[in-house]
Amino acid sequence: MNDSERLEKIQKVLDKLSILARDHTILIEGHKDKRALDSLGVIASDIFFVQADGGPMKAAEYVFGNSKKAVILTDWDKKGELIAYELSVQLKDMGIEVDTSIRSELIDLCICYIKDVESLDSLVKRLHNKVRGPTGMIY
Repeated sequence: MNDSERLEKIQKVLDKLSILARDHTILIEGHKDKRALDSLGVIASDIFFVQADGGPMKAAEYVFGNSKKAVILTDWDKKGELIAYELSVQLKDMGIEVDTSIRSELIDLCICYIKDVESLDSLVKRLHNKVRGPTGMIY
C-alpha cells in the first residue's frame, strides 16, 4: 500500500470514529490522545481517560452509567493491548455495546509507523506532506 492509499484509509477510519463519537463514549488512555484526536477533527461528546481516571473498571462503570456504548481506542503497545483486553471484558460483562474495529483498523494501517494514539496526528500530517508535497500538489 502506498502512502496515498494509507492516508485515505486512515481518513476513512477517522470519519467512522467521528460518527461513532456522537453517541459512544470514546475510551482513550490520556490527554495527549485527546489532543491528537482534536487536531484530526474528531470531536467526541464523551471521552473517558482510562489511565488518568481510574482504570478499566472505572471506565466500564462510567460507560454503564452514561452512554451504554463505547469505542475502545487504546494504544497498540503492550500496555495498551492489556488495557483494551481488560476494558473489553469488563464492558461486555456489563452488557455494553463495544466497538473495537476502529482500533483494529488503525493498528493495521499504522503499526509500522507509530504505536500510540497520541502520534496519529503527526503520522497523518507526515503522510499528507509526502502525498501532497510542500506546495499542496498531489505527487
